[in-house]
Amino acid sequence: MATFILIPGGWQGGWVYQQVADILSAHGHKALPMTLAGLGDIAAPTANLDTHIGEVVCAVKSQGDGVVLVGQSYGGMVVSGAADAVPEQIRALVYVDAYVPESGDSVWSLTTPRFREMFVAGTKADGLNCAPAAGMDPRCRPHPMGTFLQAIDLSGRWRAVPRKTYVGAFGWDGSPFHELYRRLSGDPAWSTFAFDCGHNVARLNPEALAKVLLGEV
Repeated sequence: MATFILIPGGWQGGWVYQQVADILSAHGHKALPMTLAGLGDIAAPTANLDTHIGEVVCAVKSQGDGVVLVGQSYGGMVVSGAADAVPEQIRALVYVDAYVPESGDSVWSLTTPRFREMFVAGTKADGLNCAPAAGMDPRCRPHPMGTFLQAIDLSGRWRAVPRKTYVGAFGWDGSPFHELYRRLSGDPAWSTFAFDCGHNVARLNPEALAKVLLGEV
């Protein structure tokens, strides 16, 4: 049995992975969808990237060895930070249409002008939380802006995790991830999968994503 820790992207909680988690559980594995600080019912406007990484590190430590860390979009930042802290307990890293940072990178530095403009517009109310865009799931919550702005500090230990997989979603316009996918496709240290769906892979193609995850055990 493997333990999958499922980290959502911006504005979302663990609910985004429910269908994927159900499939993993039906195959006898443990699935832990996480709702990070500020993305549930309690606001946390001062949460930063370190806050979220710390939450996931605690979750990994509570599970023992053989963890598969999965991160969607912003969640890739958290995957890298947690894996850098406790690589020895992690079996595989799966980035789902997600950022894969180097030390010193932030979501702000890695994303496109379109998304930076969206972040600025979203923080008009208080300068601390970025409101979800119109049309997003009503369960979405304002995202603590510090998590997008803080640069990540990595030692490089995360690269010692034996399996690294990238899932690219190619069914939406304006993606900041296509060049990253192409680069990782040529790197022998990575496995890559291309899906013809929108960015929210866990909701739009849960069966295909679960199949990729089950291949990590």
